[in-house]
Amino acid sequence: MPQSIIANEAEHLYAAGPATEAGQRLSAALLRMRRAEQRQEARSLGRSGLSGLDLRALRYLVQADRDGRDLGPKDLVGMLGTSSANVTNVVDRLVKRQLVARVEHPTDRRAHHLRPTEAAFSDVDAIFMRHHAALVSEIDVIDAEEAGAAARVLERLTRALDALD
Repeated sequence: MPQSIIANEAEHLYAAGPATEAGQRLSAALLRMRRAEQRQEARSLGRSGLSGLDLRALRYLVQADRDGRDLGPKDLVGMLGTSSANVTNVVDRLVKRQLVARVEHPTDRRAHHLRPTEAAFSDVDAIFMRHHAALVSEIDVIDAEEAGAAARVLERLTRALDALD
């Protein structure tokens, strides 16, 4: 019973619905996709064995390394929008699981960088690969004209959401 409430709420539109039947179908499809993404995210989080905050921190550290950038705990405070104490706990857990190593700063003895381990790269890739591969697989069977139209619609909706204050 409670699961049906969760499903219904996830697909409830908190505004007047679109004027056309096609618009209503699009709106419903977007809400269903959003819910599917949330379910997939929850499954991925469960498989990772990490908390949501820990996994987000690990993803940022992996991406920073891929971009050739060094991050320290202070960077994570801003990126995660949390306290220094909380970031210390996150880093401690990631280090304990051998997903992150603390590396001395080359010029400041008091500071250190956080470096993801090979296990971190493998874990992050494995956690998100199925999700992204499923999306790409479906996108690849859409013809170029439909894909272009879908991209334009999604970009327009993204701009509308980004414009909200």
